[in-house]
Amino acid sequence: MLLLVGLGNPGKEYAGNRHNIGFMAINEIVRHHSFSSSRTRSRPKGVFSEGMIEEVKVVTLKPLTYMNESGQVVGEALRYWNLESDQIFVIHDELDLAPGKVRAKLGGGDAGHNGLRSITSHIGADYWRIRLGVGHPGEKARVTGHVLHDFTKTDKVWVARTVEAVAEAISLLLTGDAAAFSTQVTLLTQSHTPNRL
Repeated sequence: MLLLVGLGNPGKEYAGNRHNIGFMAINEIVRHHSFSSSRTRSRPKGVFSEGMIEEVKVVTLKPLTYMNESGQVVGEALRYWNLESDQIFVIHDELDLAPGKVRAKLGGGDAGHNGLRSITSHIGADYWRIRLGVGHPGEKARVTGHVLHDFTKTDKVWVARTVEAVAEAISLLLTGDAAAFSTQVTLLTQSHTPNRL
């Protein structure tokens, strides 16, 4: 079994934020692969769904804590399902990638991302990161406002294209082939016409 975690903040007021692109990607994976209806659990505290991707059982998780406490829920999920950290794939927004760019790797630092910092503090650093670029506002002082504001109407076109491509290509990453995953996402985003957000 593998665990796919999308990072974001719970609540309707945050649903369209750049910081919530991880939640958006999880929603698309659940839809694209016809996973079970999402259900909320009090422990681990999150919204879960499950299904099969290329004969691998996958559970998705959207933590119901705020971003900077995501690690508590991920740690509980790891222990609940008796997983190793490299069986966990975390999808998150990335300031240091251009909008719509996607990269994946196993392990690494948190690059100032509070959600990743929290997860690392609970399970160590040896989990997969799926980085979805949202662009940098240019000044450090503007970062918080940037990630906690909604995508613009124009942004929503590439956001939809990106999360659909991630959902279509995710099976490649679940086998550990980060390079093939990134390449396929790039090809799909260049040729794909989004049909939803």
